[in-house]
Amino acid sequence: MSDDLHALEMLAIQLLARLSPAQRRVALMGVAREMRRHQSDRIAQQLNPDGAPYEPRKRASARSRKGRIRRQAMFQKLRTARWLKVEASPDEAAVGFAGRIARIAAVHQYGERAPVAPHGPEYQYPRRALVGVAAHDRESIRARLIAHLEGRISRG
Repeated sequence: MSDDLHALEMLAIQLLARLSPAQRRVALMGVAREMRRHQSDRIAQQLNPDGAPYEPRKRASARSRKGRIRRQAMFQKLRTARWLKVEASPDEAAVGFAGRIARIAAVHQYGERAPVAPHGPEYQYPRRALVGVAAHDRESIRARLIAHLEGRISRG
């Protein structure tokens, strides 16, 4: 997988080297926005980047079954543009979380141990990859960069 990512990175570097810094930033912002859309869709489907489903929530005991939170999909708000941020510079594009939400997302991304509530008991959360690059994402990035370059070439 890292070889594929490295090959994609090398292709992107070669293609983007032809553009000015401002044009590179515009191209990378488009890539970042498309990646955010892919990440958001995948989170809505409750899937890891490799296509495996998220590990379900821990089964509720009979006493704690009231409420609807456990019946809803996980990470409904995290996948919105308010929390899932994009950044782009002439040299890089990034999709991720910022602030306090970034810590919450990291606990789930890496399957860390964290308190359930402030000053509450700790729980070992299962690994649920919120952000990652899947095979179809790599193809989408390549197609997006090529389309951007073709648009630039035909206009100018």
